[in-house]
Amino acid sequence: MTLRIDITGLPAGRLRFAASPLAELTAMLHVLAEPAHHPQLADWADGVWAAMPSELARQLREAQFLWRSSRADFLVPARPRRTLTAELDDLDRIDDETYVATALTTTCGNNRIHFPASPLANRAAREHALDLAQARGALQEAFAERLLADPTAVRAQVRRTLEQCAEAFFTTAWTAVATELATDLRLKNDLLKRHGIEAALGSVSSAVTLAPDGDSIIVDQLQDNTTTAHDQGVTFIPSAYGRPHLVVIHAPGRRPVVQYPATERSPSQPVPQETVALRLEALAHPVRLRLLRTLARGPHTNSELAHAWKLSPPEVSRHLTVLRHAGLLSARRHGRYVHYTLDHTHIATLGTDLLTALLR
Repeated sequence: MTLRIDITGLPAGRLRFAASPLAELTAMLHVLAEPAHHPQLADWADGVWAAMPSELARQLREAQFLWRSSRADFLVPARPRRTLTAELDDLDRIDDETYVATALTTTCGNNRIHFPASPLANRAAREHALDLAQARGALQEAFAERLLADPTAVRAQVRRTLEQCAEAFFTTAWTAVATELATDLRLKNDLLKRHGIEAALGSVSSAVTLAPDGDSIIVDQLQDNTTTAHDQGVTFIPSAYGRPHLVVIHAPGRRPVVQYPATERSPSQPVPQETVALRLEALAHPVRLRLLRTLARGPHTNSELAHAWKLSPPEVSRHLTVLRHAGLLSARRHGRYVHYTLDHTHIATLGTDLLTALLR
């Protein structure tokens, strides 16, 4: 499955590599919401949560669907600024209908759910948005209800929350990774200038390539889709805290954005050969690999996985049993339902390329 970005006739200068404070803050918020995706940052996440004011922690949990399983498009800017304040000012200029529809857009299974009409103006779209929010939990449902009822007030609150994150942890973390990001940008821009688009893309990720005809950027993603960069160009944003995710933001009329890991992961610790063999055997089946790619986005029940991939629940159960036996999944019961989650630590023992393929 791939995303094809049409760049027919696009000069190399329209590919921009730049750092974004807001995109990196969003990556940090994703780590705080899903620390299991980032075991190398577990200590950092624990420390941030421990020192965080209780009211800020509540606000982040309430709005976490903006960055947990998928990123709200406006949190990964197509035109990065030098400061978080400048990017938040740009965010304030988005009209309410675009902001609300983007905030409530989500990923379900292997599908990116968009609204054909504005949830602010269309009753069916509004009810659908609330149904999706309800599935995420009571806090998220309440947040969606308030956003639909009073977008001005909620938008102001989201901005205050992000500004409080800067005070609580972001400014310190952003300063610490500034050199790493600057070094990555120098490398990418030098490759682009001296060796062209193909070389620059090759340094971004093995999942990002230039089509043989040179007219498209091909991104190995969970969905088959196409978009164009004819008029807008493409922005590439390095991330230290986003590793190993490869995040691609695109929508009609919007400049595509790719947020990529700035550096390689550190090597995994060796594990017994028998364990690796068991896990590789579990991944040999294409259905199990698809289930893992869905679970990489967040916890799912058996029924949700069956619906997402149009499989029978018993068939999904058999595959989940194999994956759990291999130590690739964990399970936790919530009331009547069992939620399955990818064990990112054990997946990581199979190699960086596999971990990246599952999480992008």
